[in-house]
Amino acid sequence: MPFTSSSTPYPPTQPPPSGGGGFSVLVVEDQGSVRAALVAELRHAGVTDIFEAPEGDAALQLFKAHRPDLVLLDIRLPGKDGYWVAQQMRESEAGDWTPIIFLSGLDNELDVWRGIEVGGDDYLVKPVKPIVLMAKLRAMRRLLDMRRRLVSMSAELHLANQRLNEMVEVDALTALVNRRGFDRILHNEILAARRDGTPLTLMLCDLDHFKLFNDASGHVQGDACLKEVGRLLREVCVRPRDVASRYGGEEFALILPNTPRSGAMTFARALGQLLKVRALPHPGSPLGSTLTLSGGITTCVPDDSTNAESMIMRADQALYAAKAQGRNRFFSFEMQMDTLEQLRN
Repeated sequence: MPFTSSSTPYPPTQPPPSGGGGFSVLVVEDQGSVRAALVAELRHAGVTDIFEAPEGDAALQLFKAHRPDLVLLDIRLPGKDGYWVAQQMRESEAGDWTPIIFLSGLDNELDVWRGIEVGGDDYLVKPVKPIVLMAKLRAMRRLLDMRRRLVSMSAELHLANQRLNEMVEVDALTALVNRRGFDRILHNEILAARRDGTPLTLMLCDLDHFKLFNDASGHVQGDACLKEVGRLLREVCVRPRDVASRYGGEEFALILPNTPRSGAMTFARALGQLLKVRALPHPGSPLGSTLTLSGGITTCVPDDSTNAESMIMRADQALYAAKAQGRNRFFSFEMQMDTLEQLRN
């Protein structure tokens, strides 16, 4: 066999190098007697897993398969030397880090320099003294434990930041995405639609005569009504990337990726019908006894000139037209433009 693997528990009188958990070492050495001596010392130190390889290719196979915590790597190997092996190990880690200690029978400053240049972390002269090897093991184990703690803390910090960002982008009253989140998501969806060449729809909605609602029922009931509208909008945004947001006050915005004009109008009719079925009371509305809304829609396949401001402006113009025509309806900016163009012709 070109290489072997062995595993032994900690000897009862010998503690592990440091910290808790297992510790694995890959020993790459072409001389069998030297390799056996190193393995014996590692076992005596309480190393749980030891992998052995007499040459570079076998070492790389073991390294990729087992990802050891430490590599003891001889510089002089048959075929490719230890410098080449270390370089290949570093390239295969993709941002990770495994300590590599070079072994050499020559105490040569050039060997040290070359070893550090290709990614090595330390250097031992053969024959390796047991006490020196144990000191290196303890030092590398402490570094590994510190790195693991840092990685764990980094992951926890990333998760905490992610949760904080989610909280910052949620409207406290309706639990919809707030204006800050809306701005970020709309910008990202414009970029995605431009890249993919797909239509993007933005819909601005305004609850009709909502000031009269608050005047008649009070702001507590007004807030309850806004919460109910928020629940309704979450229900209609069924696709994973559809986003309902509270744009401000009694205004709401819907971001609908991959939605053409026809789909946008179908969505708007469904939303209006659902609100009609819910029949939320609106005392004081000149349009009837239940809550209604008006909406402005814009749909486009974004190009280099498209940005969030231009889409909001078009949707707002369509919303203004819907209100001017009596409210309780949706207008499409692009369909309005098409109608005006036809009238001119």
